[in-house]
Formats: sequence, C-alpha cells, structure tokens
Amino acid sequence: MNAKAGLRKLREHPLIQVLADNGGNPRTLVLIEPLWGIPYNLIAPFATLYMYTQGVTDVQIGLILSVTMVVQVFFSFFGGILADKLGRKFTTMLGDFFGWAMACLVWSISNNFWLFLAAAVLNCFEQINQTAWYCLLIEDAHPKDLVGIYTWVNIGGLVAVFFAPISGLFVSSHSVVPVVRVLYFLFSLTMITKTLITFKFCRETKQGRIRRAETKNVSLAHMLGEYRHLIPSLLRNRGVLRAVSISVILYITNMVSTNFFSLYVTQRLGLSENLLAMFPILNAVVMLIFMVGIQHRISVARFRIPLWIGLGLYGAAVLLLIFSPADQILFVLLYVFLAAVAAALINPRKDALLQLNLDTQERARLNALIMASTVALSSPFGYLAGLLSSIDRRLPFVFSLALFAAAMLIVCRVQEPQVEEQGE
Repeated sequence: MNAKAGLRKLREHPLIQVLADNGGNPRTLVLIEPLWGIPYNLIAPFATLYMYTQGVTDVQIGLILSVTMVVQVFFSFFGGILADKLGRKFTTMLGDFFGWAMACLVWSISNNFWLFLAAAVLNCFEQINQTAWYCLLIEDAHPKDLVGIYTWVNIGGLVAVFFAPISGLFVSSHSVVPVVRVLYFLFSLTMITKTLITFKFCRETKQGRIRRAETKNVSLAHMLGEYRHLIPSLLRNRGVLRAVSISVILYITNMVSTNFFSLYVTQRLGLSENLLAMFPILNAVVMLIFMVGIQHRISVARFRIPLWIGLGLYGAAVLLLIFSPADQILFVLLYVFLAAVAAALINPRKDALLQLNLDTQERARLNALIMASTVALSSPFGYLAGLLSSIDRRLPFVFSLALFAAAMLIVCRVQEPQVEEQGE
C-alpha cells in the first residue's frame, strides 16, 4: 500500500507531469541528454589539467578560450539561418556530429597547444547545434512548462555527474593524460549514438517546417543580410536586453569556474587532484535535491526574486573560495554547496526568461543572434581570466564576484514575463 501510494505520488510530481504533457521532442531530448552529460562530466574536472600537464600554460589556456569564442560568433550567426533552411532536427544532428563527435576525436590525440586549439575550434560547431537544439526542445512544448523542461535538462546533466568518480579512480591509478585520452574517444562514440537517436525519434517542429518552407528559395546571403533588420528590433526590446545581459555575465563566470577552479584548488589550495571528481558530485546532489524537492514549489510566474537570491548565493560562494586557507577542504565544500543552490535557482529561469521574451516567428535567428552576441561580448574575458590567473589564481574569482554584483543590479530591473498557456 505504501509502495502504491509512493508511486502515485511520484506520478503526480509536477516534473513528471511536465514530461507526460510534453511528449515527442522535449521528452526524447531530455532522456538522451545523459549521452552528452555522462562523458562530459567524466572529463570536465580534468580537462584543464589535461592541457596543463602537457605543457599548455595559463595564458595559452585563456588564449584558446578567447580565440574559440571569436569562431563561435561566426558559427552562431549561421546557426539560426541553418536551423531555418535545414530544419531544427538536421541542424541539431550536424552540430552534435562535428561539434562533439569529431572534436572529441581530436582532443583524444592532442598533445600540444595547436592540437588543443584545433579541437576547440571544431567544438565551435556546437554553436550551430545550440540554436537548433533549443528550438527543437521547446517550440512544440507548452509555454507554461518551460521552466520545468529546462529543469529536466539540468537534471539530465546532473545525473551524469555521479559517474565522475570513475574517472577519479582511473586518474589516481594511471594519471591524467592516458585516462582523459580514452574518455574523449568514448565521448566521441556516445555523441555519434546521440546523433542517431535524434534522427530516429525526433521530428521537425511545426515552426521549423514553416520556416524551412519560407526560406527554401532564399539565399544564405539574403538571410544573413536580414540580420540588419533583426538587430534594431532586438535592441529595442528591453526585456530581451536584460535577459541577454544576465546570460553574458553568467557565461563569463561559468567560463572562469569551469577553466580555473581545478587549477585554483590544486595549485593554490593544495588539494589532491583525486578530489576533483568529488566536487561535481556534491554539486549534483545539492542541485537534484533542490530541483526535485523545492523547485516546483516556486511559482513559475516568479523570476526576479529567485534570480536575485541565486546571484547573491553565487557571490557568497566566491567570497568563501577567495578567502579559503590552504589545505582546508571545508571552505571549498561550502563554495560548491552555495554555488549548486544558486545554479538550481538561476539556470532554468535565465533560459526560460529569455525564450519568453522572444518573437516566436523569428526564434531561430534571434537565438542565433543572441548566442553570437553573448560569445562575442564574452570572448575577451577568456584571455583576461588566464592573465589574471597567471598573476594570482584568486583574481579570476574576484572578477567573477564583481560580475555577480552587476547582474544583481540588472535583475532588479527585470519585469516578470507572462507565462500563461498560449495557443499553438
């Protein structure tokens, strides 16, 4: 009886209802997200060390970030056009194959700055995927369920984090370089599998079919030229500009955390490399508990207050990390805990906030334009973060703290979007 009651309660959970009410593309894409998330999280704690161990310096790591961001801008502009002309489904497959499967093959054999740069540039194809994937995910979904859908996307990535100790165990036995080489090769295989599943089980969206028909006889050059009309309309939309500003800031701070956290805690705080796989697990546990147990209790119509609180928690977490004494893991654990709660509050809402402010008829190209702008505005900061890290490994996080404070000021001006059900 208790088991039956528990099962019934589980089926009635709002997140389960989101999947039940949004079959097809949203459900398929959510369920196959671990094919990306598992290998990514196995590698992520060691990716920077993989480069550093093979002679790539802090400044070169920052330079790779900045160069690839410039290339990402180029791909982002064409991502929206390709999503319209080729369809959301095919463009998603294109980005997964070249941006991840092929890039990971190059990463698996990289042993110098130039090969790492080549792999990172190949990974820029993923920007083509991003625009189409977001459209494929949400265009046939119910607008009121966007926060729930983005929550599921985050959960899919978080569940994969629990595989991270596997890489930690292998690294402790065989060292970073050979283990990460194998993991990158396996990553390539899983992304090929993900591409094939997308082909088999996803379908083109209604808006995707409309845009593909409308752009069938329109040249790429003409569609690219139409950005001159889209840009002014985007700049006039204050809701979009505020959402983009928040996204740019979080993009930069996430870049700093992803690329310099492992160096900071190992090189400055003196923690063992074997502990790196533990931090993503703690982050995942906290985020999953929050998303499953608390997230649905926060009204989907409320964006500003949860975003503001999340940014405040991010700031407190960074302060803990900056003032952490050497060989004291407790401060690092508290940093991970606070950052996880902040991410659980912010991530689904910043994505949903942006999509709810966009014109649905031009969603693909507007998303592409926004992604290109986000990467372009962020691109100088990869090199800056690397330069700051070479001076003092605390400085990139001091910079992040200032950015979180700026984002809190922007959130104060955000207006709550309307999320009532809309007809398709």
